[in-house]
Amino acid sequence: MLKFLLHTVICILLTIGTQVGGIIYLIALWAVKRSTHRRRLKRFGIFAGLYVLATFMLVPAIAPLFGRIRIEENKAVQAHSFLYKLANRNYVSPQLNKAIQDIATAFEADNPGIKLVYLDANFPFIDGFPLLPHLSHNDGKKVDVSLIYKDTNGQTTNRKRSVSGYGAFEGPTAREYDQTTVCKDRGYWQYDYPKYVTLGTINNQLTLSEKGTRELVTGIVKQPLVGKLFIEPHLKERLQLSHNKIRFHGCKAVRHDDHIHFRLR
Repeated sequence: MLKFLLHTVICILLTIGTQVGGIIYLIALWAVKRSTHRRRLKRFGIFAGLYVLATFMLVPAIAPLFGRIRIEENKAVQAHSFLYKLANRNYVSPQLNKAIQDIATAFEADNPGIKLVYLDANFPFIDGFPLLPHLSHNDGKKVDVSLIYKDTNGQTTNRKRSVSGYGAFEGPTAREYDQTTVCKDRGYWQYDYPKYVTLGTINNQLTLSEKGTRELVTGIVKQPLVGKLFIEPHLKERLQLSHNKIRFHGCKAVRHDDHIHFRLR
């Protein structure tokens, strides 16, 4: 019974984290009999091999049947971490991929060498399948991208301040509106939970590039395919952003001063 519960938990976690990992784990369990010598090692090897094969060959071939493709990476677009690709969290609709490419190409042309760095997008299959912990990344039409930073010399950089890309907040100053405190005082305890999913902070010397982030947001909202953009109210004020596509995401979500979320119309 304990082994059954353990396998069940592992299967659920792999499904939550990668969408396809749970199924592949079950195949690996089935492929190696209980009596097999060193069965745990062999199961792990089969799981790892099948998972890599599925993630980088089978899933990209099947995903278009569900209206999703991998985000195209090039000199203007890249994932913040290989883990987003390994976990199949880098899928979007063809329309969103086009929007990303157009936004990134224009931004990189004005800021040579600086890329649009994406975080979580969507899973490859099935509208409505949740990409936890997000509330809405479930239809191929949403993506999170990183803020733009500068180093101690004032030079814009592609480096970020946390391993995951989340949780390194650009909090409000004493003079700015503090939406986080407002939401938490209303009982929305989860509002700043991304501080627990940084996977470690790095590059602590980096600071927000207000110019770069403003240009990126401006480029996003000017893209005709984009319907909404979420960023924390104090950053909207600080960066002097004004556009009807820029919205407040609500206290039921999480704070957006560590990343930008945008979606198709």
